[in-house]
Amino acid sequence: MERIGFQLTIRPELLDEYLERHAPVWPEMLAEIARAGRRNYTLFLGECGTLFGYYETDDDAAAQAHLAASPIAARWEAEMSRFFVDLDGRPDQAATPLTEVFHLEDQLAAVGETALIRIDDESSAP
Repeated sequence: MERIGFQLTIRPELLDEYLERHAPVWPEMLAEIARAGRRNYTLFLGECGTLFGYYETDDDAAAQAHLAASPIAARWEAEMSRFFVDLDGRPDQAATPLTEVFHLEDQLAAVGETALIRIDDESSAP
């Protein structure tokens, strides 16, 4: 499974409308995202219109290709593109990808359960 993070910036003057457009997203677009293979898709809004997105997928290239070829996604993205600052192309295709630097489960698995038990035992010793 791949974990994908990305960042966009929403035009401050369009922020309220952007939020309205996502409450709720078109049902057919939700279905298209799911058909593309994206799961656990989440958007977070920060200060000054910074938008952080996250999703999981088994094959991001295939998910991107599915959405790039989708008339539903093309229609949604055409309507949404005006909301973003300095974006060249469709938001679902041109968002700035982020580099993953930490994932708890991966590091726990690398350390191994035995080491974690030892660490826990040491921290609870008098």
